[in-house]
Amino acid sequence: MAPVFHSGVSKSIGKTFLDEILRAKTRSMRKNIILLASAAASLLFLESCSVNPATGRQQFTGLMSPAQENQVGSSEHEKILQEFGAYTENGVDRYVSEVGARVTANTERPDVTYKFTVLDSDIVNAFALPGGYIYVSRGLLALANSEAELAAVLAHEAGHITGKHSAERYSRGVVTSLGASILSAAIDKTGVSQALGIGSDLYMKSYSRDQENEADTLGIRYLTRAGYDPSAMTSFLANLQNSSALEDRIAGNGPSSPIEGYFSTHPATQDRVNKTAGEAQAAGAGNGTIGRDAYLQRINGIVYGESARHGFIRGQDFIHPVSGFAFSVPKGFKLINQPSQVVAQGPGGAVIVFDMDANSQGLDAGTYLSQVWMKGEGVKSLENVTVNGMRGATAAFSGQVNGQPSSIRLMAIEYKPNMFARFQIAIPNNASGSLVEDLKRTTYSFRKLSEGEKASAKPYRLRLYKAQAGEKASAIAARQPFDEYAEDRFRVLNALPFGRDVQAGQSYKIVTK
Repeated sequence: MAPVFHSGVSKSIGKTFLDEILRAKTRSMRKNIILLASAAASLLFLESCSVNPATGRQQFTGLMSPAQENQVGSSEHEKILQEFGAYTENGVDRYVSEVGARVTANTERPDVTYKFTVLDSDIVNAFALPGGYIYVSRGLLALANSEAELAAVLAHEAGHITGKHSAERYSRGVVTSLGASILSAAIDKTGVSQALGIGSDLYMKSYSRDQENEADTLGIRYLTRAGYDPSAMTSFLANLQNSSALEDRIAGNGPSSPIEGYFSTHPATQDRVNKTAGEAQAAGAGNGTIGRDAYLQRINGIVYGESARHGFIRGQDFIHPVSGFAFSVPKGFKLINQPSQVVAQGPGGAVIVFDMDANSQGLDAGTYLSQVWMKGEGVKSLENVTVNGMRGATAAFSGQVNGQPSSIRLMAIEYKPNMFARFQIAIPNNASGSLVEDLKRTTYSFRKLSEGEKASAKPYRLRLYKAQAGEKASAIAARQPFDEYAEDRFRVLNALPFGRDVQAGQSYKIVTK
């Protein structure tokens, strides 16, 4: 959990674009409004098309000039660093920049200065912003198995930039927003624009299949030009699929469940994997640099999994050495560390949500809970409490979670003079007495860490291990600090399929404490 603060109990309120249209006074007015918006969008589209030198296709990006691309990229870059932080240990950031400079040296956009950042995130992901900003996560570095695979990821993201995919979506979004403004003015309802959800996050949303295929094609082009083996694009995509499938199994999701990470913004299909294999073969697969051993040496020792900045899950405990606190959840609950909160899912629909909120007004816990957090909605049964020497307040009310009648328990704890630690707990009405007591103990387990505890809380690391003669993959995997899926994790981490064993004398990645 990064130090991001929110207020309010989660609610979902929304309007639809159709609702606003239906409020127009007459059918002919609605028709004229839609035609006007459509005509304006079509005129802008026709006037703002140009041929992209990288792809050779006509493209609509006229509403985002190179200067605007730089401005948007620079602005969003600061927000991204604030949320995730940059990872710079052992010079991996410089190494990624070196590889990135090599694959972008001969793109079709000499006007772009490419900038590479390693994000301090264990989620396997990479993305690009307008203006040449390219990001890879620490988790992606751990999954890649050669310099050529890293280069493939960077080349693919460069393909999104030279293909102007973010700029294209931004420009189309502005036209849609303009159409909404016309509708809004005619109907006199600002909700029309708001309902469309047009915003600066357009370039962060999922790419289309055509855009992904185009970025793959361009990436293979840049890989080949840089002297790397183009088959690395296919091998990395294939291992990404294996990694995603494993994450599904670990999380208990079905195979079609969305997993936050690379495929949430870069949709993949087996057809896409097959397509890159064919293109790589045509480009000279088997030739060029792979750089497995050199790459493994460069990432040896990097943080694996959660970092101190975001806090650790260790069994049933959540420990945040940077912010200096810890708490425990009952057995049978699965902890999930998200950027702005920690969620624990339990049996029978029980849920625990933990986050923090600023106390800018210097309020006591009771006043904060009733007047700020619940916004004066008539909190009943408010009770002042003390949690490990910290003042707090708690209240309960009836509600529903996922359609199930539940008791909702809120707890606000004065962690610091300007900050509250908060628990939201959903307790199903049919919960056993023992579960209710376990959940109560969770809120009272919140405590401040001593200086010694902060110093001793360390992240996992990725280390190299050289296989010995006669050693099996299962034996090496058992050295890792995992209670389940240890061998599966080891095999995915090293792109080692079941049915194939380790080779004596070869180095492999393992996770260590």
